[in-house]
Parts: sequence; structure tokens; C-alpha cells
Amino acid sequence: MAIQTMFSEKEATKNKDELREELDTLEIQLFRMQENIKKIAKKAEVVSIDQTNDDEWVVVYADKGSETFQLMLHDCGKPYRGNWDSAIEAKYKKDHCLHIADIKGEENKGYGSILMKHLKELAREENLQYITGDLVERDFGHVNRLKHFYSKHNFDVKIDHEEQSGEIVWNDN
Repeated sequence: MAIQTMFSEKEATKNKDELREELDTLEIQLFRMQENIKKIAKKAEVVSIDQTNDDEWVVVYADKGSETFQLMLHDCGKPYRGNWDSAIEAKYKKDHCLHIADIKGEENKGYGSILMKHLKELAREENLQYITGDLVERDFGHVNRLKHFYSKHNFDVKIDHEEQSGEIVWNDN
């Protein structure tokens, strides 16, 4: 009931034109989402439909192999044409562990956080206790950003600035 009241108060401050524009935008995103899911499902496993902090709809999907996999995301604001907007590449390691090889994609849209949430869910579903990764020399142009990102997602982050290396560990305890 409280959520409905908050929603009603928020919507009451908008005029009819603003509401109509929001509804039109949502309808377009939902239509694209349906079309995108049909195309994505032909190539990969659709994992989830999620929403960014800016209320944009995204499709999360995976391409799994026996040793590696890629978790990808496509923004439903545009048609799917075979390319992802963000992705995490990972490898299965011994001792109940996933190892992040790379995270790619657009920055400052919340895509990395959405993918990380689903990566942790996947680890739990597959009974993997750890997610690890390495920070390498090429990361040191944005190492503070990476430290913030991984810390926000409950990873232990160790950085050696002299050697320009580091490691991240998430332990699902």
C-alpha cells in the first residue's frame, strides 16, 4: 500500500503530456524487448530482464561453455543486431571458483552492476563459493574506479601500485 501511495504522489506531479510520453517510451522499450529476446534466444540463454537505475530495460543473456562463459547485456532502447552493450567474460576454475577474465562495455550506465549481480547469482546456482579476478597493468589508468566498483559489490580488493597489479576476491559466505 505504501509503494502505491508513493507511486501515486510521484505520478500526480506529472501532467498528462509527460505521462503519455513516458507510456509511449515504455511501450517502445517493451516491444523492442520482446523482439530482442526472440533474436537473442536463438544464439544464447536468456538469463533475465532487468532495469537500470535510470529505468531503462535490459536483457541479460549468457553464452556458456564447459570451461568459460560470457554474461552479456543488451539495452532495450534499441534493436538487437548481434552486439552486446556490456559483458563479463569468466572462466570456471578448480575449488568452486569463477575467475573474471574481463569486463567490457559502456561505463556509467549501471550495466556492470547488473551483470555483477547476475554473475553472483550464477555462482550461487552452480555452488561456486568464490569469484576472483586480477588487476593488471592496463587497468591502472582507472584503478580507483575499479576498486570502487569491486568494493561496492563486496569484493576484497588488493592493489600493489608499485607493481601495477592486484587481485579481487568475492567469497559467498
